[in-house]
Amino acid sequence: MALTLRLWRSLPLGRSSARALRLPTGAAGSRGRCVPWPLRGSEVMGNTGAFKRSLLISALSYLGFETYQVLFQSSVVHATAKVTRVEEILEQADYLYESGETEKLYQLLTQYKESEDAELLWRLARASRDIAQLSGTSEEEKKLLVYEALEYAKRALEKNESSFAAHKWYAICISDVGDYEGIKAKIANAYIIKEHFEKAIELNPKDATSIHLMGIWCYTFAEMPWYQRRIAKMLFAAPPSSTYEEALGYFHRAEQVDPNFYSKNLLLLGKTYLKLHNKKLAAFWLTKAKDYPAHTEEDKQESDLAGLTLVLGITHSE
Repeated sequence: MALTLRLWRSLPLGRSSARALRLPTGAAGSRGRCVPWPLRGSEVMGNTGAFKRSLLISALSYLGFETYQVLFQSSVVHATAKVTRVEEILEQADYLYESGETEKLYQLLTQYKESEDAELLWRLARASRDIAQLSGTSEEEKKLLVYEALEYAKRALEKNESSFAAHKWYAICISDVGDYEGIKAKIANAYIIKEHFEKAIELNPKDATSIHLMGIWCYTFAEMPWYQRRIAKMLFAAPPSSTYEEALGYFHRAEQVDPNFYSKNLLLLGKTYLKLHNKKLAAFWLTKAKDYPAHTEEDKQESDLAGLTLVLGITHSE
């Protein structure tokens, strides 16, 4: 603005500023005398008002461009810093998750529960669910955490529908909520769960966990008791259904994508082969599950269950 004022003050301010110009003798006068030739400012510079406005607009345009550059550079720096900050949080969160620091992870991520970042939100959904499953969590707290996890997963999906992890954790959280809403809601939710698992696999065919979860979906409906099937048929014209063969296909596919990634996948391969009366292959996969190195409490539980299934399902049936 200071530049604009300086330019404004340098402009002629009207007729009083116009000076008489004299031409040299012989140029345009007579009798060799210097003839005064008063000229107005408008005659020298054209329309004074238009000229002043032109300069003023030019100055303001220049100032506007300078301001735009400053603001743009500032916004770029701010956005870059924000992205870097989110990346740092995600790195820290992933480290805590891999280290099994469930409570610390939850404490870290809940500080950013108002975030608009889908990657952060689905991790928060996962952390909430993991806290809910801890043995020290009361039933009342567990229910609150399960619904909280669903809300975070839903927001993650709203922020980024192309995130395979958001689809996966949304499906998982809907399944958890079904435990509190009765069999009708649980069956109705099954369609939604399947849709989001399939979308997660479509978006990332190399995610073994999504494929494994789709296998569990198939196994669950293949194993559904007759009375539940009857209820499902009463409630829905076409209730969800599947086969052990479908389940087996997903469990094998998950194993091909990431061999030995999860003790439960090995266990379910063995159990599915048992359902299909293939004891040889059932024994092979159950033995692998039993001998799986236990990194977590869940791994130990799956190992014990595999050993028990191996004894009861195969040894006692021979």
